[in-house]
Amino acid sequence: MRVFLRNLVVALLTAEAKLVLRRHAPKIIAVTGSAGKTTTKDAIFVVLSQNGRFVRKSEKSYNSEFGVPLTILGLESGWDSPWRWLMNIVSGLWAVISGEQYPEWLVLEVGADRPGDIRRIAKWLRPDVAVITSIPDIPVHVEYFISPQALAREKKWLAEYLKHDGQLIINGDDAHTKRIHEEFKTIATSFGFGGQNAFVAEDAGILYDEKRPAPLEKSGSDEPLSPRRRRGGSLMGPVGMHFYVSHSGARIPVALYGALGAPRIYAALAAFAVGEVTGVPLEEAAAALGEWEPPPGRMRLLEGIRGSIIIDDTYNSSPAAAHAALDTLKELKGVKKRIAVLGDMLELGRFSKDAHMQVGVHAKKCADLLVTVGFRAKTIGQAALDMGLHESKIRQYEQGESERAGKELEPELREGVVVLVKGSQGMRMEKTVYEIMAEPLRAPELLVRYDEDWRLR
Repeated sequence: MRVFLRNLVVALLTAEAKLVLRRHAPKIIAVTGSAGKTTTKDAIFVVLSQNGRFVRKSEKSYNSEFGVPLTILGLESGWDSPWRWLMNIVSGLWAVISGEQYPEWLVLEVGADRPGDIRRIAKWLRPDVAVITSIPDIPVHVEYFISPQALAREKKWLAEYLKHDGQLIINGDDAHTKRIHEEFKTIATSFGFGGQNAFVAEDAGILYDEKRPAPLEKSGSDEPLSPRRRRGGSLMGPVGMHFYVSHSGARIPVALYGALGAPRIYAALAAFAVGEVTGVPLEEAAAALGEWEPPPGRMRLLEGIRGSIIIDDTYNSSPAAAHAALDTLKELKGVKKRIAVLGDMLELGRFSKDAHMQVGVHAKKCADLLVTVGFRAKTIGQAALDMGLHESKIRQYEQGESERAGKELEPELREGVVVLVKGSQGMRMEKTVYEIMAEPLRAPELLVRYDEDWRLR
């Protein structure tokens, strides 16, 4: 019965979403990939919103057979409440018949947990622009696919179902997406760090403030300090990423505040490419991205207790993302101590043990103190130990102990200490961040999962 009701709700919401699209005919930009979808979607939204355009994006990570129709209808998830789902269906019907203004553009995230997920959505969505981010060799959600190549084929359906005059924008540095680019090269535009791409990031690096902010220092108003308005302290602190975007002979400087890592640059490059397709000049796109607030839990910089710095990467985890996050931790300048708090990487199937071991080997090179949470992550700790990290520099916690891990980490934190926190969604590593962040009262705003619905689940 439960499965029947679930399928019925999906069918009704999808039917309503189709009717809304038929009536209002918005331009649709659909984003898929195994990493970076939400950050890329947000960057595209920021660029498209220039010049007074009415744009709607998927909230949070609404990318499933539920999430895509909900975004089109402008509704929120009903979670476990049958009453809220019934109200959603009624509200969806109102969206079909009402005369209210509808967005000119929709920026939708489309994900795949199992084979067929994207094809079912893409064949009725028919996007005007499809963006494919990256598909690592061991991507998240690979558990239900026979191989990463099979997952790549699933992502490709978004390109297969483009409108007849549609455009494909694709990561040109990723081996799997490069093959898709070759297949669709007459309609495809690529982005990346490699010079063969149409949109290229050059001279990229971490952006530092002249001075680290003093803990909890305020500006004299209730408004939180932005990275550009912070002051006090003496240690040089990271505030974001910088690079030049090169395209068709132009070379424009770009500064991205509030988060670290190459994935944020990839997201910006995708947004530049979408901007060209939709008529936003490079200079305007760069200015918009300079004001872009990073989404929670994606390499976001947060103030930690006693002047420490947190790199909050708790939204999710995969082997490629974990390696990239560790590389960023190692790259930081002016740091006295680097701490990596790593939870289990889920949904990896037969790749799980080897993937965790490789992350442990990498962690030994990047962290002064390694903290693991979960029984799979014990392999991370063991691999780091085998590589020579002293046992006194490794702490291990069981499943469900992410909060305890944060509490017991508090004595280590002071100015000059940087803490990377990362793990799959099911590990709830944001509980670790909550225990060590300087402003826990702002947790619902700053953390990826700390709203009322999350705490009640």
